[in-house]
Formats: sequence, C-alpha cells, structure tokens
Amino acid sequence: MNTNMFQICCKNNNKILNINAGTTLYEAFKMLNFDMEYGPISARMNNKSVGLDIPVFRPCTVEYLDMHNGSARRTYIRTLFCVLCKAVNDLYPNSKVKISFPVSNGYYCEVNIGREITDEDAAKILKRMQEIKEAAIPVVHHEILTSELIKMFEEKGEMSKVKLLKTTGQLYSVYYDIDGYIDDFYGSLLENTSQLYLFNVVRYYEGLLLQVPMQNDPSKLGPMIHQDKMFNMFKLYHTRQERVHIDTVGDFNEVVDKGGITQLVNVSEALQEREISNIAEEIERRGDVRVVLISGPSSSGKTTTSKRLSVQLMASGINPITISLDDYFVDREHTPRDENGEYDYEHLHALNIPLLNQHLKDLFEGKEVQLPKYNFQTGKSVNGRKLQLKPSQILIMEGIHALNPELTAQIPDNKKFKIYASALTSILLDDHNYIPTTDNRLLRRIVRDYKYRGTSAKDTISRWPSVRAGEDKWIFPFQEEADVMFNTAMIYEFSVLRQQAVTVLEQVPQNCEEYSEAYRLLKFLRNFRSIPSRDLPPTSLLREFLGGSSFKY
Repeated sequence: MNTNMFQICCKNNNKILNINAGTTLYEAFKMLNFDMEYGPISARMNNKSVGLDIPVFRPCTVEYLDMHNGSARRTYIRTLFCVLCKAVNDLYPNSKVKISFPVSNGYYCEVNIGREITDEDAAKILKRMQEIKEAAIPVVHHEILTSELIKMFEEKGEMSKVKLLKTTGQLYSVYYDIDGYIDDFYGSLLENTSQLYLFNVVRYYEGLLLQVPMQNDPSKLGPMIHQDKMFNMFKLYHTRQERVHIDTVGDFNEVVDKGGITQLVNVSEALQEREISNIAEEIERRGDVRVVLISGPSSSGKTTTSKRLSVQLMASGINPITISLDDYFVDREHTPRDENGEYDYEHLHALNIPLLNQHLKDLFEGKEVQLPKYNFQTGKSVNGRKLQLKPSQILIMEGIHALNPELTAQIPDNKKFKIYASALTSILLDDHNYIPTTDNRLLRRIVRDYKYRGTSAKDTISRWPSVRAGEDKWIFPFQEEADVMFNTAMIYEFSVLRQQAVTVLEQVPQNCEEYSEAYRLLKFLRNFRSIPSRDLPPTSLLREFLGGSSFKY
C-alpha cells in the first residue's frame, strides 16, 4: 500500500479521489474531471477558504468555487489588484498605487506617477495588464519570516505594509511573486495570470477605475454608474485621515501603542456629532421640510442616526416625530412573493404606498390621521395611534425604501429631506488592501444579533447573502437620490468590535459552511489592536451594536 496516498472528498460532485501527498488542489481538480464555466477560482478545504496552489498532505473535504461565490470573487479581484500594481510598476518604476475604495461597480485607485493621470496612461496600464495576462505568468506563493518580509518591503519603500506587518505579531507571513514583482494580500490569489479572463481600466476623476466582473453575471463587467456623492464622501474621509496621519491600520495600531486612543475616540465622535449637527442645520435652513427620510443597508446605524438627529433638531427648535415604515405593511396575504414562492417583506410593494402618501399629505395639511399598526404575529394591519402635526413638528421615517422615489411619489420634493446612512469604511489595511464596507456591517450585525436577538454568528453569516441581495435590489440603486450622505463608520471601530466579535465567531463549528467566513473574519480582526468599549460615550453610534447606549431601542 502506498502510504503517501490518501483520499479527498469533493463536495461539488460527491466523488472520492485518491491522490499523492503534495498534490495541489488545482491538480486534484483536473483529476476530478468536471467543468466550471467561471472557475475554479479558489476552494474551501475543510471549510477554510484557500488558494488552488495549496498542496494537500492529509485527507480532507474540498469544494471548488467559481465567480458566483463571494470568496472566490475576492480571490479574483485581489489578483487583479496585484496585476494592476505590477503593470503600473513596470511602466512607471517610481510610482505609488493605492487601492482606495469601491465605487461605480469597480474600485477607485489612486496612482501617483509624478503628474496627473491621463486617458493615455490608463490605456497603457490596461494594455500592460493584458500583456501580463497573455504571458500566463505563475503567481508564486511564498511564506517566510515576517521580519524578512518587512526588510523586503522596506527596500521597496512600501511603508504602509511595513507598519502593518510590524504590528500584527505574526512570526511568518505570506507574499506573492509575479515575474519578480512582489506584493502581499490578505487572502489567496489565482495560480496564474492567464486566469484573469475579464477586466478593464479607465481614467476616473484623478485616478483609475478598475472594472471587474459582476457576481450575478460573471460574463459581464459591472456597468459604470454615476456615484458622485458616494465618491466625494469616500474622498472626504480619506482626506481627513491623511490630515491626522492615520490612513492605514498600521498607522492606527501605532497610535494605540503610543497611548493616543482616547483622544482619537473623542475626536472621531466629535466629528460625527458635528456632521449630524450640520444636517440638522441644513434641514432648519431649508425651512419647508416636513419629512426626513433615512435609508441605508443593514447594520448601518440608521436607528441611532435618527435618534441623534432628533436631538439636534430639538436643539434647533424643531420637534421631530418618528413614524415606522414597518407599520405600513400590507396584510400578509397581499404581500408580494419571491422567486421561491415565499413572502417577500423586503419588496417595495409589501408596503401600503397609497395609504402612506395619503397620510403624509393629510398630516402636512394639518389634518389628524389614524396611523396603522402592523401586527407581525397575525400578519394584519390594525389601527394605531392618532397623529396631527403642529407647525413646529416634522416627521422622521427610516427604512430600506426611504430613498426610493416611488415610496413618496405624491409628496413634493421640497418637503422631503433624504439621508443615506452607511458604514463607508475608509481606513485601509495597507495601500494595496482595502477593507470591504460589507465586512464592517457584517461584524456589527454579528455582535448585535448575538447580544440582543440570541442569534448565533453561524445563523447571521448564513442569512447575510440574502440580506445583501435585498440591498442590491432595493437600497443601493437609490443612494444617489440622497440630499446628504452620512458615514456612520468610525476609524477605531474594528478595534472595539474585535472584543465581542471574536468570542462569537469562535463559536462557529468547523463542520459547517459558515465556518469559512467566520475564520476569514477572525483572521481579519487580528490585524487590529483591541481597545475596550468603556472609552466610548453612551451616545456613540456603535453603542447600538455593543450595548451601553443612553438611547432606547
């Protein structure tokens, strides 16, 4: 018997394969003899996300992932980042690239080549990336002592990477090599540049937009859409961070190590409160606003935003009254159904839009209305409280459809003030590793659901894809409708979330699919110094998720 052979179980086709020790996952895939139209890109081995270049030395379960999978798609995009950085380095040897943030179905990249980027530069960079792809260059994975990798990046002048590596405390670290160009990414890359089948680069504002395949249709690039407000919000926060010299997690960890966290928390909270105050002043200045509409994706802190805004409005002599959009649900039997025949409570027409508009018009005319109250147990709408607006009062309504023009189509625009609230994470791991805003919100939701709803991290992670699908359909298309965008993310929040999130994530068992995401998030959080939540004021927006808020929810 060959003691160097063992079995792997492929979850894609339920086949058992005998392989030699040291066989890579990609080599095993070819032996399994099945096709994936947009893959394989990466794999889950024993429910941990890994690259296909990983050699196998013991029995395991393997699931191969294609571009429809979020984890695999991240692998593809990280490889694009690496090839973009190599292409810029090849063309402009003393340049600097910063992968800044997602926008317009792509990623905005700042490129410093000593002058303004032109359309010709973008075309040259794209051409060089295509040449790298066509050359089918192996993407070589290395693992060395972190101290050695630090020296390598110091020689390259990549100080954002040096700072982070010095503060992670890891003995060994991974880097990748593409034909002599070295870089590190916090997650796997493709095996070969030839696997990059679709991408584009165009000039965008002062930098570049890297366009990537859509997750729901990997055969197409995401269309460019105008997101001027979103872009300007991200740019504003990056500029603010650069002014205080905290652009990356390495910068942040240095501040914590030097004892500066209390001041950083206080300044961050003060800046956010000033923004809320400015919004209240704008509403007062407009004069004719009668309803404030607040929308944003899950775990954005919309509820605390509305409560803090109410306080600031009262300080301006305006008395806000909150109305719940949930009370305008139609009776359950009239609720639209999704593609699986289930009631779709996230659908716009799950709400009684004609009744809502009639009530708003009556209230603005000084009439008394009988508000509805939705009974979630019976699925029926019943009579709620009566309400009549005084001249000094305005309504505040928050919900996923608040910015959808159809929701309040019968209300004149001058009577509406629309706010888009979201955790627009602006701190970077390093110049080539941005932090997805969805990770920010998912960690908030994991902590909140466990603390207040008794929901495990496994269940929250399991439901997250359907939550995200609802956001893509009902929230993100209307974000540019907002009069104001409000960033609820705090520069220090991952360090505070870490304390509670790690405990909850560690409870996800390895024998379930959700372990892969829990493991990834645990690895991600280890990049941050942990700080106690006691440093946060009771009015902090993060208290909505961590507990200890002075607001009632």
